Amino acid sequence: MKDITDILLPPWEERINEPLHTKRARLLYESRKRGMLENGIILSLFAKEYLNTMSEKQLSLYDKLINQPSNDWDIYYWATETKPTPAEFDSEVMTLLKDFTKNHNMEQRVGQPDLEYLFKNKH
Repeated sequence: MKDITDILLPPWEERINEPLHTKRARLLYESRKRGMLENGIILSLFAKEYLNTMSEKQLSLYDKLINQPSNDWDIYYWATETKPTPAEFDSEVMTLLKDFTKNHNMEQRVGQPDLEYLFKNKH
């Protein structure tokens, strides 16, 4: 009998030459639509805080971080520092996410933010 927990996802592939506005919009969607509520909240609030100001390199690192691991719990454990982050994901963006997850200002984080923040200065 096959173990149903061994469901393999297609391998992540970086989208080369994706326009930045398209990448930001996609990453916003992917930050909000996760396999678990905890990551949906953490990543959507993180995206609200940082997505509009990330460089192209940082966007690529964030894309890899949230899309290459096949298990959302791994991302959660790394962000909350419950488990060590593997070297391939231990980037400046992961450092930002870990710091953001510590919630130094003790903000109430119980749901995802409204969507009006993306591209707020673009018309």
